[in-house]
Amino acid sequence: MLKILMAIFGGIVFSLSVYSLITGDNQVMPYIMFFFGAMALVAGISELKEKRKTTAVISFLVSAIILFVFIDTFNVFH
Repeated sequence: MLKILMAIFGGIVFSLSVYSLITGDNQVMPYIMFFFGAMALVAGISELKEKRKTTAVISFLVSAIILFVFIDTFNVFH
């Protein structure tokens, strides 16, 4: 289930990134950050379930930083 969520979030991030690159529209940047943060969060949960605590903590920290950037960019663009 977690791998499916990671694949879905990864596909959304990839699609939005390609759309932003082709059109030059930076308004989707907050959504890219949100889904990338969600993907990192799911990766952290997956690593925690596999008893890899160091990698899970790093994934959680990356997710927190990305979600902070999401909140900051969302305030700038909206």
